[in-house]
Amino acid sequence: MKQITIASNDAGQRLDKFLTKAFKKLPQSLLYKAIRTKKIKVNGKRCVIGQKLSEGDVLSLYLNDEILENEPSRQDFLLAPGEIDVVYEDENILLVNKQPGLVVHEDEDGRPDTLIHRIQHYLYDKGEYDPGQEHSFAPALCNRIDRNTGGIVIAAKNAEALRILNDKIKGREIEKRYLCLVHGTPSPSHATMTAYLMKDQVKNRVYLSPTSKPGYKTAVTEYEVLASRAGFSLCEITLHTGRTHQIRAHMAYLGHPLAGDGKYGKSAQDRQKGFPYQALYSYKLTFQFRSDAGALSYLNGKTFTAGHIWFQEIFENLC
Repeated sequence: MKQITIASNDAGQRLDKFLTKAFKKLPQSLLYKAIRTKKIKVNGKRCVIGQKLSEGDVLSLYLNDEILENEPSRQDFLLAPGEIDVVYEDENILLVNKQPGLVVHEDEDGRPDTLIHRIQHYLYDKGEYDPGQEHSFAPALCNRIDRNTGGIVIAAKNAEALRILNDKIKGREIEKRYLCLVHGTPSPSHATMTAYLMKDQVKNRVYLSPTSKPGYKTAVTEYEVLASRAGFSLCEITLHTGRTHQIRAHMAYLGHPLAGDGKYGKSAQDRQKGFPYQALYSYKLTFQFRSDAGALSYLNGKTFTAGHIWFQEIFENLC
């Protein structure tokens, strides 16, 4: 018999979801049968599959030890560097300035050097994350940025923060603003543009249309020209919808592709001018909660801005 006491990072989950994460060798068929036959109990009492767990609950599992043994977890995050560019940090969240060229999660290459692994390594070194003490949680990212885009990424240090942030992002209660460098000078200098976007999964690119079509989704992009010189313009972008490649594709559709954009722009000639990546940065983040944010309420109204943005210096030196 094995007993587990539910900690704060495990609380709030369904019983079956927790057990699936905690015991990789436990087949679902056996899991459900064990719950029905009272070989799994919560606080010494019969439980149900969808029961929500609370902090302090004690799970008793009357199952073979071999099934409940987990193989030592591979700590791939320790293979990644533990240095990150911290924009803001407290006991619940971490805002990191991701540089272009770094993936946020492992991709098909399987390389361990990812942003989330760097964050986990950083927190491990600080003594704030120990995978050996966690049954079902690891520090996680709440938003993603493309490999070749830079900017602020939000990480949750605990399960409660992760749930709240995911809810706030879904409800569009966190505003992100972007800086980008585009070819030409958009006119008017400030506008909110609407188009209709369709993603081609095979080609991993999107196409825009001025009119609505089956399979197309509305894309609303607000831009403001901050400065122009030498055939380029520095623009601030606010997204009113969150579509794949929205900024890159929408600005190209308007006739002003991003500098360095190999998919929607003029990458070959831009590389000669010092643009190895698309000149796009998620540089500012504001928490704008319209509903209760629980343990993260103290963040409401706060704005955070990334530091050095690589293409601003290039732009300033253009002549």
